[in-house]
Amino acid sequence: MRAINFAARRKKLMQWMGPNSIAILPAAEEKVRSHDVNFPFRQDNNFWYLTGFNEPEAVMVLIPGRKQAEFILFNREKDITQERWHGKRLGQDGAIEQLGADDAFPIEDIDDILPGLMEGRDRIYFALGANSEFDHKVMEWRSELMTSPAKRTGSPGELIDIGHHLHDMRLVKSAPEVQRIRHAAKASAKAHIELMKACAPGKTERDLETELHYHFAKGGCRYPAYPSIIASGENANILHYIENSDELKDGDLLLVDAGGEFEHYASDISRTIPVNGTYSTEQAALYDLVLEAQLAAIEMVKPGNHWDHIHNKAVEVLTKGLVELKILKGDPDDLIKRGVYREFYMHKTGHWLGLDVHDVGDYHLHGEPRVLEPGMVLTVEPALYIPQNMTRVNGSNIAKKWRGIGIRIEDDILVTSKGYDILSKDVPKARDEIERLMAG
Repeated sequence: MRAINFAARRKKLMQWMGPNSIAILPAAEEKVRSHDVNFPFRQDNNFWYLTGFNEPEAVMVLIPGRKQAEFILFNREKDITQERWHGKRLGQDGAIEQLGADDAFPIEDIDDILPGLMEGRDRIYFALGANSEFDHKVMEWRSELMTSPAKRTGSPGELIDIGHHLHDMRLVKSAPEVQRIRHAAKASAKAHIELMKACAPGKTERDLETELHYHFAKGGCRYPAYPSIIASGENANILHYIENSDELKDGDLLLVDAGGEFEHYASDISRTIPVNGTYSTEQAALYDLVLEAQLAAIEMVKPGNHWDHIHNKAVEVLTKGLVELKILKGDPDDLIKRGVYREFYMHKTGHWLGLDVHDVGDYHLHGEPRVLEPGMVLTVEPALYIPQNMTRVNGSNIAKKWRGIGIRIEDDILVTSKGYDILSKDVPKARDEIERLMAG
């Protein structure tokens, strides 16, 4: 696996920041799970993107053009007793040797040192609004400079949110990043396949969640990238269902939306399979419609196209199909114009993918949809949801045979110079392939 060049990222960000500026970013905080037990630590993605450092209680500082040190890290000191209880710490020497920091100081000294680093800078960049407590700390340091009679130079000027530009940097992935997302997708694909093989009436959603997470871990993805959705029957019509506790019933569908995380990078895959291994006539008709919409939407993924091309194509195919199945009545163009399809399909057709499963980056620039570029990674996930209580839409009765069905099909797509690469293509999604796999 190719190494990630964190130094190049910092250099690129500092070039954008320009001279006489400073960027200050904190690490994530440890979160209490219960009493004296914490959740497993997960580093802030912006902080990790620029440092590769995976400890809490740290602050990164970038000062472009500063001769003494451009990249400074405040982090925990080495402590034999604490390390014996809670694990190794990198310390200040380790931050310089392993992370490439120009200088490093104990985190306890930040109040004494950081205001001096801010002094006289025209611009202070930080993740405004991401951590209100840290925002307040930055304001305190700035205020100290403004009110201290001992300071002989100017106080810092503008306070600027660094998020917009940093998120733009994160949007286009490097080759090492794509490698990690591809690995996460391949490991997750294997887990989805094993889940399909294990699925059977009488098992529970939790049984299959266990199967899935076991194969995530076996493939190098210790943690899921997000809470796994294992939704059978009517549960599939709850978009973010995560209870995963019900029994699987013969004749129902099972919607699985789950992906593993590999070295901080996420995958995100959805498949909808028959619990008993065979789609009913109505399930097959709706499934084929969603798959047709997904395949058509994926064809819209290429440089020069934009987000609306992908979503609009999925909506077009889904609406036309609902009319052909007599679930909706009317002219498809008119139904799309009036947004009637949203009764069955209320979310967008995808999202950015990377360090976050719903990764950062603007979807619109200057009021226009974002144009796709090589290196961007996104999901394509059309769906149809027809809950049991949906009896009438747009003046049309919904036949009982369609109700209680929820279907979503999702893949991870890399934008390439010539079009696209489906990173999660190892998971079957054609009906006949899924049925053959489940039949053994």
